[in-house]
Amino acid sequence: MAASDAHDAWWADFFSGLCLEYVRHARGEEQTQAELGFIHEALGLPTRSRVLDVPCGSGRLALELADWHYRVTAIDQSDELIAAARREATERGLELDLRQGDMRRLPEDGSFDAAVCLWNSFGYFDDAGNLEFLRAVSRSLKPGGRLALDTPLLETLLLDAVQEPRVWEAAGELLALEERGYDHASGRLESTWTFIRGEQREVREMSVRLYAFRELIAMLKQAGFGEHQAYGDLEFTPFELGAPWLYLVATKTGELQP
Repeated sequence: MAASDAHDAWWADFFSGLCLEYVRHARGEEQTQAELGFIHEALGLPTRSRVLDVPCGSGRLALELADWHYRVTAIDQSDELIAAARREATERGLELDLRQGDMRRLPEDGSFDAAVCLWNSFGYFDDAGNLEFLRAVSRSLKPGGRLALDTPLLETLLLDAVQEPRVWEAAGELLALEERGYDHASGRLESTWTFIRGEQREVREMSVRLYAFRELIAMLKQAGFGEHQAYGDLEFTPFELGAPWLYLVATKTGELQP
């Protein structure tokens, strides 16, 4: 797979078919509540704060944040996932702004108190596109606004990807197989996902840029985020080498850099 989404936008077709069922069922209630608790404590937002959730998928977190009385704008490129979120919002009587759109094209009015980008949703693009996303988030935030972001890093995932190149997961009635490998030339984790339900079988390709911690912090600085707190889990354990994941809270403190 090519490294640049300019000619291989894998994410445009990945989230369709059986993958949508995986997205809706792969994260259970316990994980969702843990992430919501992290957001609530890390961002420290009063009710009625404006929160941007991007990409929001089927609204797993956005709907709960709206139920907590935040004013939520949620954006995802998948029409089907946004439609599913709208149906659930109607069923639950929740008010939030759900939009289909590119995660690099955000409301850049500086009116949001915080932004959320969780569940391994960063690194989809090439370096320029990933920086473009961070800059768009920065422009959407008020000065002092915070971004909660989770992502794998070279330090957290590379060894696992080498030692365990095939990973099975269950989501509802569906099985998902990820076959993965690291392309050192592009710095990307290349994965083939096979989704299986009964006789149905669908294959999708994924390509995610893996950054080192130092590289990610440098990109955030370019995007105007001058302060950050890094954790290795949702219980606020300080991030260090050997942590399984990165949970980052970055604060907008300055202007965008060239």
